[in-house]
Amino acid sequence: MPKLLIIIAIFLFPIALVSQTSNNTFTVRYIDQIIEVDGILDEPVWNQAESAEDFHQYFPSDTTLAVQQTHIKMLYNNTTLYIGIKLMTQGNNYVVPSLQRDYRAGGNDNISLLFDTFNDGTNAFLFGMNPYGVRREALISNGGAGPSNFTTSWDVKWKGETKLYDGYYICEIAIPLTSFKFKQGETKWRFNSYRFDMQTNETSTWTKIPQNQLIYSLAFMGDMVFEKPLGKSRTPMALIPYVNGIVGKDHEYDEKLNKLDFGGDAKVSIGNGMNLDITVNPDFSNVEVDNLVTNLTRFEVSLPEKRQFFIDNSDLFGSFGSEEDSNPFFSRRIGIAQNLDDETIENGILGGIRLSGKLTEDWRLGLLNIQTEKDEANHIPSNNNTVFALQKKMFSRSNLSFIFVNRQTFDDYDFLDEIDRYNRVLGIDYNLASANNTWTGKFYYHKSFAHAMGNRDASGGANLQYNSRYLNFGLRGNFVGNDFRSDLGYIPREDIVVAKPHVEINFWPRKGSLNTHGFLFRPSMIWRPTLDYKNTDYFFYTGWQAKFKTQEEIAVRLFNRYTYLTDGFDPTGSKDGVELPADIGYYYTSYEVEFQSDRRKVVSYSLEPGYGDFYNGTRFVMEGDLSLRLQPTVFISLGLNYNSIKLPEPYESEDLWLVSPKINITFNKSVFWSTLVQYSNQLDNLGFNSRLQWRFAPLSDLFLVYNDNYFVNSFVPRNRSINLKLTYWLNI
Repeated sequence: MPKLLIIIAIFLFPIALVSQTSNNTFTVRYIDQIIEVDGILDEPVWNQAESAEDFHQYFPSDTTLAVQQTHIKMLYNNTTLYIGIKLMTQGNNYVVPSLQRDYRAGGNDNISLLFDTFNDGTNAFLFGMNPYGVRREALISNGGAGPSNFTTSWDVKWKGETKLYDGYYICEIAIPLTSFKFKQGETKWRFNSYRFDMQTNETSTWTKIPQNQLIYSLAFMGDMVFEKPLGKSRTPMALIPYVNGIVGKDHEYDEKLNKLDFGGDAKVSIGNGMNLDITVNPDFSNVEVDNLVTNLTRFEVSLPEKRQFFIDNSDLFGSFGSEEDSNPFFSRRIGIAQNLDDETIENGILGGIRLSGKLTEDWRLGLLNIQTEKDEANHIPSNNNTVFALQKKMFSRSNLSFIFVNRQTFDDYDFLDEIDRYNRVLGIDYNLASANNTWTGKFYYHKSFAHAMGNRDASGGANLQYNSRYLNFGLRGNFVGNDFRSDLGYIPREDIVVAKPHVEINFWPRKGSLNTHGFLFRPSMIWRPTLDYKNTDYFFYTGWQAKFKTQEEIAVRLFNRYTYLTDGFDPTGSKDGVELPADIGYYYTSYEVEFQSDRRKVVSYSLEPGYGDFYNGTRFVMEGDLSLRLQPTVFISLGLNYNSIKLPEPYESEDLWLVSPKINITFNKSVFWSTLVQYSNQLDNLGFNSRLQWRFAPLSDLFLVYNDNYFVNSFVPRNRSINLKLTYWLNI
């Protein structure tokens, strides 16, 4: 396998060296004073600062300068990076849905700043503000290749204020240099900024980005040059203790859930590039619940990680393999387990450490070690969970990565089979990203180890994508062996060989209401090696999609499917339902239309109806959402997922509903109240989650959370709790 990767690297060398053409640059002046952050920019020192300006349109066109320009100035001293931004506007009718931190950027007025502090085109810090001074921050990984590489759960300390003027608004920002990671003595960071202006219906960027590329792609950035080399990080440690008191009852098992927990995290900076995170008795209680999902497949659904301890440098550990078919480390595996009834329950974490970050300009290191507690009543052992990752930058934006995953128990348990005492995975990945992001790809090979494991114990794949303005195409293929196992990974199914080519043709009309439209063909085929490579699944997706200059979107899709069931399966998920028989193949065709309204409007919505064959019956589906913005304090939304499945007797026919209304009320930029109701008759659950949050100090919160769940059919209580949680961020 290493020889194969070397051959691939040599073959892709010309692709990886394609250069970026942007020459945008500005100087960040050094100052020896402290600037008051008030949104006014009245200090004389701002007159000395150079300006990053001449923003380019990204939408509705990418061939002209922005109509409403943006001017960014930066200054810095030994401890802080100061940023002053003047954003020209058509008027003062801003779209600001909420006053809560970490807002979603699309569909409202705001600006985002991206800092690639190691100049590698792979990772970046993002800071953003809107006209009302609401802040957000995020981590971008894997070059900004997609939504899964955009992590808004990350939090860090910084200041920002805005002030509104006639025809423009000012953002003034102060970010401690310790909130970044960078090489000591560095004189240059790669930088870009993107802005949404709802009044002009314009999206713009400082460094020009083609519309066929994502707006937060790290392939397209200019340079911010420091007048004086940066020094050494000066933050030795941050402590984040918590106390959480819960009063509740599990009515299903007639058990009390009362408890009082203490614990916390510590963050230690090691040099300018590494973080050491320590957690003791972490609290992962439901201050924010997961969104329910209607699952009509035979496989489990992966949900995003929201726990702060696992967020920093998460791409170092979690971006290996295939996100869909074979990810050797999925952090949400830690802290949960199966009880004797095969139900998912919380498995307490005693403590752990994570060391992650940059060793040098070209090397990144990640080490994670977590110890979970035993639960002998449910036959759950105490496990040590270790992940080691090492990444080497190659060419302009590519990298070669190594991973080792180990889940192991060191004690003897009578209930534990020998094959379950440990599980290990070794793997190597080559991630390709050309300098201008035209070519991207991944090549990987992983091997698992356990006691008495079979010889089909590997997983691997290759993925190569070409992305241009008019034509996109790619080929992805991967396999998962029948004996491949990763206890800490996301492996929805084994014993598969997968081929997923795709081709997309896009058009960019110069006249008319359409901004862009195009056709997409994406087939997917799966074979089962242990069944003499029988083709058990195929999925042909043919579609047309369009985006209007007024920001509405529409898509029409055709699906042709074939599924050969190797085991009995009830697609409705009904309890004790009659399953479709095994060893039979099903051909089915369906259609779908999707419309997304203009998110700038006070009332916006999306509708996605579909109808067609479903196994040996039919399925009608209606998905959608409706939102009402009473800015900036109230935001009300309603999510809907309805499936009407009709199968012939004696198989199950069901009407499956997932309805999720939500109301967010932001009293000010420190006090927020949100209530989410989720009704799912497939999961037989009606859940209420109401959360009051007071951010009384930077990254320090007091939560009052009420959770209530009922069985749908009988409407009797399932479980109920109320908890009061306090967290405090203390710099030492």
